[in-house]
Amino acid sequence: MSTQTIASLADIKATVDRLAMSTPVTDMHTHLYAPEFGELLLWGIDELLTYHYLISESFRWSEEEYSQFWSMTKREQADWIWKLLFIDHSPVSEAASGFITILKRLGFDVSSRNLDDYRQALAKRTVEQQVDTVMQLAGIEKIVMTNDPFDPVERPVWLSGKGKTDARFYAALRVDALLNDWDHAVKELQNLGYDVQAEWSERTKAETRRFLSEWITRMDALYLAVSMPGDFEYPADDHRSKMIDEVMIPVCQAKSIPFALMIGVRRRVNPSLRLAGDMSMLSDVSAVEALCRRYPEQKFLITMLARENQHELTVLARKFRNLMIFGCWWFLHIESMVEEMTRFRIELLGTSMIPQHSDCRVFEQLIYKWEHSRKIIGNVLAAKYEKLHHSGWTVTEEEIKRDLDDMLNRNFWRFLGKE
Repeated sequence: MSTQTIASLADIKATVDRLAMSTPVTDMHTHLYAPEFGELLLWGIDELLTYHYLISESFRWSEEEYSQFWSMTKREQADWIWKLLFIDHSPVSEAASGFITILKRLGFDVSSRNLDDYRQALAKRTVEQQVDTVMQLAGIEKIVMTNDPFDPVERPVWLSGKGKTDARFYAALRVDALLNDWDHAVKELQNLGYDVQAEWSERTKAETRRFLSEWITRMDALYLAVSMPGDFEYPADDHRSKMIDEVMIPVCQAKSIPFALMIGVRRRVNPSLRLAGDMSMLSDVSAVEALCRRYPEQKFLITMLARENQHELTVLARKFRNLMIFGCWWFLHIESMVEEMTRFRIELLGTSMIPQHSDCRVFEQLIYKWEHSRKIIGNVLAAKYEKLHHSGWTVTEEEIKRDLDDMLNRNFWRFLGKE
């Protein structure tokens, strides 16, 4: 069957569904860690329930003082969230239903609603066993982390040489502080032995480039990564533009790696929620346009957080081959938005984009995020093949397999020049 055309619409749908759920994935942007990073790798029932997705949702049902919640232990917080979102109300939100998907795929009886049973079952597993199990269940072959040399817990792992032990995990070098909190970055760079000052001197620029180059080499980083606020402008007479033009781009070009920008977050609109208090913000796509035009030989990985930016960004990707759009980021990683964005991206770009990344921070989130997304990607792609079928253009299983492999795996590595 694989080298012959697929005869019926039913066969097309069945083939796409099967391959969409089984094609190995490169998850090209996450906040996960390999087991050798110790406490930075978050996993398990309580971590899942107390992730900020569910924290902010829980407070919509409660008059509890924020300070009271933060004074609880993590287990107490998880119990509180479980009662509000899963016992007192039905878990129909994306984050809550995703937790149920995780329980189901891990083999637990979701009808029991017994949180302690789930905890006890996972307590019998080692972190290494759980990583292997989750990656197998989610069909994830390779994971790209987001790595911060300024993190006092993470940095020693890299300096010890243990950061590249697990071949399934890859690094991306996080540069948020350099672009968004320069005063803090200066102190960190000085503590690491780099001769930098707050003033933007030639020496400071050279030392910052040296820092990036050395850490890219140490991590074997695939790309530089930064989350930008929605008011990011480029070009502008500000620190960010100077850092991009005089440090980031020269280093990326010298190392032949892309620069990834995730644009559109507004931090802590409700500080009482801590990390759960961030939200999305409309951005100016012309900043990406200017970067792509000014640096035609530099590759940019771009995702944006506001729904209103998505169509314009996708149209822009038609104009610049050095622009690769990726994923449905953060608040857009809900089924209705994944379907909408996947559909018009395919309609404008064909299969020449990266439809999804998980952005996971807790390891088991890989299970629901990829299961939900795979189904949607498969449904959208099947509809396009069916349309072709009605026009007399028939597809083979090998062609379907190729297209899904491109979107879920090869487009990323091809863009990096590593295929």
